[in-house]
Amino acid sequence: MTDFPTPQRIATNGIEISVHLAGPETGQPLLLVHGWPELAYSWKNQISVLAGAGYRVIAPDLRGFGGSDCPGGVDAYDIDTMIADLTGLLDALGHDKAVWVGHDWGGIITWHAAMLAADRFDGVIGVNTPHLPRGAQAPTEAFREIGGEDHYILRFQAPGYAESVFEGKEDEFFAFIFGSPPKIGKLEDYFPDITHIPAQFESFNGRPEKRIVVKPEDRAVYAEAYRKTGFGPGINLYRNFDANWQRMGGVDHRLSLPCLMISAELDFMLPPKLAGWMPALCKDSEFAVIEGCGHWTMWEAPDELNAYLLDWLERRFPA
Repeated sequence: MTDFPTPQRIATNGIEISVHLAGPETGQPLLLVHGWPELAYSWKNQISVLAGAGYRVIAPDLRGFGGSDCPGGVDAYDIDTMIADLTGLLDALGHDKAVWVGHDWGGIITWHAAMLAADRFDGVIGVNTPHLPRGAQAPTEAFREIGGEDHYILRFQAPGYAESVFEGKEDEFFAFIFGSPPKIGKLEDYFPDITHIPAQFESFNGRPEKRIVVKPEDRAVYAEAYRKTGFGPGINLYRNFDANWQRMGGVDHRLSLPCLMISAELDFMLPPKLAGWMPALCKDSEFAVIEGCGHWTMWEAPDELNAYLLDWLERRFPA
């Protein structure tokens, strides 16, 4: 298994965040942005490969996660604050720009940053998470239509509820959340129940290791981190969905930056068809789909993901 670089704590935007650095300091910077319920550790299988190709890899724990500070309050996790943490990190490391690579919530943050802080980008890569137009209705209304009141994002809105379900059961939670994806052709059969994550977890009684896509020793890293931070700080990202939607009203969603979108065939929350909007929004875009892969792409298909990343990076932004 690959080596994972020792973290450093770096001051940015009034807090300190934990950052893993690798590769030559003079290499093209790559900023790897993780999602929920993840950590910079989620990029474990990418960091050494990208650094070995000559890139300067920057992989932070977002605020509220892992070794980074976890400020209190929902307002401390709005999109402008999350972006300011990352642009401040680039400042602290002496980089004007980077190629930003975002997965899951990290993808949401990255695509928003590409609109709001385009001057800090060389290019942008979405892993599973596409760049989407602003919806006509608030996100929570859309999620209610998809999954009803038990949709996990709606259940996450009430501070304390999800925390009460997940905390104290960290080992079980990561065995649950990192389960293998549903098989192809069956995705629609799983809705809406598959969106009911807290309810599904409350009835979870374990599963065989062969149906979990992250090994026990790696899940233990997540469990230990969340035992220290709790789940509330990270879930505050979800509690800003509607506020972020309001914030983006009137913002031009068209991008001229070089964009790469890597979708996963079996990601039931972020299916490849969602990237269908992107040619209308992204002037310079390329697309790839990893077959047989679910949501946890960095763990499920590391070799395929690394190949797509390096192919595009070496053509567009040689190290």
